[in-house]
Amino acid sequence: MDAQDFWVVIVIGFCFQAQILSSQNLTCNPNDVKALEDFTSSLKTVIHGWGSSFSSDCCKWEGITCNSSSFRVVKLELPSKRLAGNLSASLGTLDQLRTLNLSQNYLIGTLPTALFRLRNLELLDLSFNDFSGPIPFGIDLPSIKFLDISQNLLNGSLPGSICDNNSTQLRVLNVAANYFSGNLPPGFGNCTSLEDLDLSTNYLTGTDDGISKGLFRLPKLTQLSIQDNNLAGPLSEEIGNLVNLVRLDISRNGFSGTIPDVFYSLGRLQNFVAHSNRFGGQIPPSLSSSSTLSLLNLRNNSLQGSIALNCSAMISLTSLDLGSNKFDGPIPSNLPSCRHLSDVNLARNNFTGEIPESFKNFHSLSYLSLSNSSLSNISYVLQILQQCQNLTALVLTLNFRGEQFPADPTLHFEKLTGVIPQWLSTSSRLQLLDISWNQLEGIIPVWFGNFSNLFYLDISNNSLSGEIPRSITGLQCLIAGRISIEEPSPVFPLFMWMNVSGRGLHLQYNKVWSLRPTLDFSNNNLSGAIWPDFRKLRLLHVLDLNNNRLSGPIPSSLSKMVNLEILDLSHNELSGIIPPSLVDLSFLSKFSVADNELYGIPTAGQFLTFSSSSFEGNNLCRYDVAPCPSGQDDPLGTWYGKSSKDYTGVIAGVCFGFVFGIACFIGIDRREKGGEVKRVEDKENVGRGGGGRDQGSEGLTMRRREGREGRGR
Repeated sequence: MDAQDFWVVIVIGFCFQAQILSSQNLTCNPNDVKALEDFTSSLKTVIHGWGSSFSSDCCKWEGITCNSSSFRVVKLELPSKRLAGNLSASLGTLDQLRTLNLSQNYLIGTLPTALFRLRNLELLDLSFNDFSGPIPFGIDLPSIKFLDISQNLLNGSLPGSICDNNSTQLRVLNVAANYFSGNLPPGFGNCTSLEDLDLSTNYLTGTDDGISKGLFRLPKLTQLSIQDNNLAGPLSEEIGNLVNLVRLDISRNGFSGTIPDVFYSLGRLQNFVAHSNRFGGQIPPSLSSSSTLSLLNLRNNSLQGSIALNCSAMISLTSLDLGSNKFDGPIPSNLPSCRHLSDVNLARNNFTGEIPESFKNFHSLSYLSLSNSSLSNISYVLQILQQCQNLTALVLTLNFRGEQFPADPTLHFEKLTGVIPQWLSTSSRLQLLDISWNQLEGIIPVWFGNFSNLFYLDISNNSLSGEIPRSITGLQCLIAGRISIEEPSPVFPLFMWMNVSGRGLHLQYNKVWSLRPTLDFSNNNLSGAIWPDFRKLRLLHVLDLNNNRLSGPIPSSLSKMVNLEILDLSHNELSGIIPPSLVDLSFLSKFSVADNELYGIPTAGQFLTFSSSSFEGNNLCRYDVAPCPSGQDDPLGTWYGKSSKDYTGVIAGVCFGFVFGIACFIGIDRREKGGEVKRVEDKENVGRGGGGRDQGSEGLTMRRREGREGRGR
């Protein structure tokens, strides 16, 4: 054999060996294949890119990662795939699995015990599903670093075994938004590597000092979220042991007593959120002089005394919320010296005096709420605040009782947006204006139509008169503009005053974008016609003109307001026909024209669902409302409301037709003489949507969670 033949043999040998390896070794382990097949068989949905029809090698299936040398499955990642069904315990046989992520799906049932005994598992994310029942007993996850089972329906107590000595590598534990109850287990103190702990939105309780002492033995903890539980009692001074905390949220619990003065030891703390508890006393000095704190939220407690912030020390403070407490004395005049402070809520306290003159130099101020603070002298307040160059949201509701808006033409706000107590034509960036429930008189200014960014206008419950300015129909943001909301603050809520069934209610909106595009002119003394040009406001969701003195017809062009959900024209002096074209408003969920001088009810679309109270007090002809006056026919040609005499001819015709039909049937039957008579299919249900779902039988279950709308998209 010469040298050339030798190399040919060598090459052929290598190719043959490579073919053997390719056919025998480059596929995932048979036990892993079996586990994955059992997993898919327990689902009600199909996983695209899985199965032998796609590839005989499961390492090539979507979401699967295999070890490059052993070809064992080490990662199973299928988040947001709209998977539905139960979670098979077979996944517990994937003993080399390091990552399991099935979050943002629709999986149900209990959690398999086998999953919590995967000794190589480092990441387990089952969040945003519909798992129920308790966490399995006897957790054995010695390699786990990230565990997230939040946003499910899990219940029972939290097992301390999550943090047994064999779980010391755990860094992130999230069990938020479930139904866990009972005391916080002291075993959490064994998770010495824990950096992020989220126990929020459950029914957890604590020991006599509010929180299990095990939590205070976590030196690496940077995020502690225990809000929205049933924790009570004083906040232990041992909270100061958590020296690496960056964010601490204990809001919406039952903590009481004074806030411990231990914040000097929390040298990295940036956010302290403790609103909606029962804290009393004053703000401790170590908190009111923290150099690292950027957000301080103590709203809705019983704190008292004067507000004494050390602004020279609080160099990082940007957001301060002390609303709904019992603070008294003057509004602190040194707040402008907190040089980065932009969002301030001091509403619903017991302050005395006026806004300090120093506020005219509050150049960092963007959001200010002083509602319900017994303020007076609105002219002086506005003279001061107009000099806040970066002010974008001002809330002064429930102040200045009995005062009138100043006519001073020198008042102007260049960048004012949000809920404000007055309007001026120079507020060119105005997006939201609510001046309802006052005693305003006069006409609606024509220049309201110049606010190109305005999407929410509520001037209801005043004494405004005159016509609705035609310029309102030219609000660009409601015609074709893109509604881009500038949020006034990430933490402060907005309150809208609503009159529901004769009762005044404050409705809270945590985000401005949750408000629907609205024009509410109700409960005034407005007169004149409804402009046909309202049709241009295609992005408007709510049009409320009830309880005025508007007259004339309802324009049929309102049917072009395709996004309209609420249309209330009740208690006016409108006349003519209710336009049949309004049936094109497919999103309309509330409609009322009660107490006008209208006639004719559209008998299609959403109008079939509206109750008689939506039409009462008119000249209408229909079975569930007052009948037409004697001798007057409904111009729509419906028979509803006619007297029995009007039906004499109809009844006679029906009877004659019935007798004639029976006679024909008998004749046909005799002619058939025993032959097979064709069955006439019952067509009663044809065309009635028999295949549709009973809308009334399916309710929406409201759960204590956020963000589920995005699952599996």
